[in-house]
Amino acid sequence: MHVPDHVMDPGTSLATAVVAGAALTYAVRRARAEATRERVALTAVASGFVFAAQMVNYPVAPGTSGHLVGAALAAALVGPWLGALAVTVVLVVQAVLFADGGVTALGVNVLLMVGVGTLVGWSVQRLVARLATRVPDVGRVALAAAGGALASVPAAALAFVALYAVGGTADVGLGAVSAALLPVHAAIGLGEAVISGVVVAGVAVLAPGVTALDRRPASPAATRRGSLALGIGSVVTAGGLSALAVSAPDGLEWAAQRVGFDHTFGSVLAEVPLADYGAVTGVPGGVAGLAGVAAVAVLVVLGLRRSSTAPA
Repeated sequence: MHVPDHVMDPGTSLATAVVAGAALTYAVRRARAEATRERVALTAVASGFVFAAQMVNYPVAPGTSGHLVGAALAAALVGPWLGALAVTVVLVVQAVLFADGGVTALGVNVLLMVGVGTLVGWSVQRLVARLATRVPDVGRVALAAAGGALASVPAAALAFVALYAVGGTADVGLGAVSAALLPVHAAIGLGEAVISGVVVAGVAVLAPGVTALDRRPASPAATRRGSLALGIGSVVTAGGLSALAVSAPDGLEWAAQRVGFDHTFGSVLAEVPLADYGAVTGVPGGVAGLAGVAAVAVLVVLGLRRSSTAPA
C-alpha cells in the first residue's frame, strides 16, 4: 500500500501532508499522557516489529503479494495514539532510508496507512471487544485485533481510490482502479488479520494486561516481558524471516500494472544506499532490515521522550 512518488499530483500530495500533519499533532498531544517509560519502550519495539513484518511479503493470488500494514496491530498493542505515531515513524524511515514509498507521497501514505488504518482498525477493535465480553481475555483481544486488521486494509485501499479520483496523475478509469485494487486488498486483509491476531494473542499470553484492549491490569514486569518478546520478534523477522519474502508485486503495484498507471511510479531517493532494502547496492537484506528496526525504535524513543517533556 506504499504509494510511490509521482502517483499523486503536487496539490494532492501537499494537501494530504497538511491533513496528516494536523492529525499527527493531535495524536502527539493525546499520546503525552500515555508516554511512561514502560509504554515508550513497548511502543519502540512495536514499531520495530511493524517495520520488520512489512519486509515479509506473502503470496495473495497468482502474480501478486501483500505485507502487513500494521496500523491496526500497533493500535491493538499500544493504543491508537502511540500506535499511530509508531507507524508514522516506520513510514518515514522506509521512505528516507529505503526508498520504499515516496517522500513527496509521505502525506498520502500517512493519511491512508496510519490515519485510515488506525481509525478503522481501532474502531472495529473496540466494537469487537465490546461484543466479545464473555470471551476469555486472550481470545477476546486476539479476535478484536484480527477484526480491526481485516477491516483496515480494504478501507485504506478504498481511501486510495478516492484520493486518486482527486489527484491521480494518470488518466485511467476509476472503476477499473477499484476493480483491480479492492479485491486484492481484501485478500491482503486476511493475512493482516491472521498476523495481527497471532501477535496480539502471543503478547497477551506472555504479558497479561499489556495490550491496549486487555481488561487485566499490567504490571511493570509484564510490560517488560511484552517489550522483550516484540524485540526478539523484530530481530528474528528482519534478520531472518525477511529472506522468505516473495518477490511478486504487492497489491498496489499489481493493480497499477493491470490498469496501466504503473508508469507513474518513481522515487526521488532511488539511489540511497539501502534502497529496496539493500538490493540496489548489495547490502544483505537482513543487515538492512536490522538497521531499519534499530532506526525506527531509536526515533520513536527520542520523539516520544521529547514530546512528553515539551510544554502542552
